[in-house]
Amino acid sequence: MKGDRIMQLELLLLSHPGGMRRAEIARRLGVHRSTVGRYIDVLKKHLDIKEDKYLIKLTAKDNMDMMKLSIYESLAFNISAEMLASHGEFQNPHLASGLRKIAGNMRSYAPNISQNIDAAAEAIETSSIGENIHFTAVFEVLIDAWVSGKIVRLKHSHNSEAEQETEFAPYFIGFREDSQGRKPISVTGRLRHTSEIVTLDIQDIHKAEILDEIYTIPDNLKPFRKPETGERYDGIDMIPLKLRLRERSALNSFNMLYREHIKTYEDDNGQLYCEMQAENSIELLLRLVQCGDAIEIVEPANYRKKFIRELSKILKVY
Repeated sequence: MKGDRIMQLELLLLSHPGGMRRAEIARRLGVHRSTVGRYIDVLKKHLDIKEDKYLIKLTAKDNMDMMKLSIYESLAFNISAEMLASHGEFQNPHLASGLRKIAGNMRSYAPNISQNIDAAAEAIETSSIGENIHFTAVFEVLIDAWVSGKIVRLKHSHNSEAEQETEFAPYFIGFREDSQGRKPISVTGRLRHTSEIVTLDIQDIHKAEILDEIYTIPDNLKPFRKPETGERYDGIDMIPLKLRLRERSALNSFNMLYREHIKTYEDDNGQLYCEMQAENSIELLLRLVQCGDAIEIVEPANYRKKFIRELSKILKVY
């Protein structure tokens, strides 16, 4: 986002009173040198910026509003910043920008601690250049979706598994400890068309896209877990369903059902289909109704007729 990059530029210049070259600024912000020039022109409208011997310098205003921490709070924050700088999962330019803001506030009354925090921000910035650019881009999209309350479409995989496409409402963004003791930054949300809540590691997400569909986080939110299915019981009545899909994410509705032999494919016209063995239960009917027009039953014909009869009974009530 342009506004964020301009703010990052201002913080960079505040943290380097001796000035920075345009090429270095472009490298830190992950943009082209010509873009840096446009950002500088914007900043010049309300800040005193000058270029001396190819170095861009910013004169901080004396009346900047400072938030002062106690020396104990400052040192505690310094230690926390160093810990964050040593963990790759947390390294991104937004964290570096936040640390620089706090370091700037400390500069007048705790210069040594301010310098240490600036160094931590520098380490995070350097580490986040290159390898973490993709992570940061996905992270920003998730935050934008979360703040705006919109559904997001993700493409992701885990442990070299095949790529999956998921549409869901992001409820929480944070970190959790996994079985290996790592604390990856994750996003937790509700799968679209379902009440199931899942947690995805952001580092496993390849692409994120905000959809024009609003959601709300329920006040009485309770997590739902997929039951352990184990082995199949012979008593389960299965239906060989063939479905025409208008929205791939509608398949999430079937995650709580017993089903097997799932196969999705496209025909010559690009129409998406899914074939599966699904349990013959009232729950299956409810899931199909829940999908609305996102799914159409193609086969078997007798189950399609049964579904139409059930819909007719519902309509007669209204």
